[in-house]
Amino acid sequence: MNKSMRRLSCLVVICLALASQGLAQTGAQARLDGLIDDFTADLDGLGPWHVLGSWSLQTKGASGKADFSAALSMVRADNPARQPHTHHVRLTDGEVTPIAGGFRVTGAASMTGNGSVAGFSGSVIVVDVVGGNAIRYSNVRLTFHDGAVGHFGGEPLDGVVSHVR
Repeated sequence: MNKSMRRLSCLVVICLALASQGLAQTGAQARLDGLIDDFTADLDGLGPWHVLGSWSLQTKGASGKADFSAALSMVRADNPARQPHTHHVRLTDGEVTPIAGGFRVTGAASMTGNGSVAGFSGSVIVVDVVGGNAIRYSNVRLTFHDGAVGHFGGEPLDGVVSHVR
């Protein structure tokens, strides 16, 4: 019985992995959008930031590329009137790769702070889009790397997929 259950479990994992490749492996184009609503760690001893904003992602068919953009506002979590500012994040031709339950888009992004080029513009971002057995793409995670870690932190910012077209 144990041997049969292990084999069945392995088969299920393989099937799920193959099914999750979806957009990363096919010629399908899709547009996804939604919201990011999360908090950073306390990066500077003054408390965490609340990060909120909309995002969109457009896959480019069989090219293995995608474009991602986000319009984010950041305010201090304890007092939204303290140090509010905005960021626009834009990734063009990011690399699309399959991951368990969805796909990942990775590349260097242009970024602004209050409409001006940010000092950490050009930092790599990672966008993970995943889902479950009821909703194929339900969650997004945006992770900043390189110089942007000092501003956004190194932990992913979580959000939701609102629409898939």
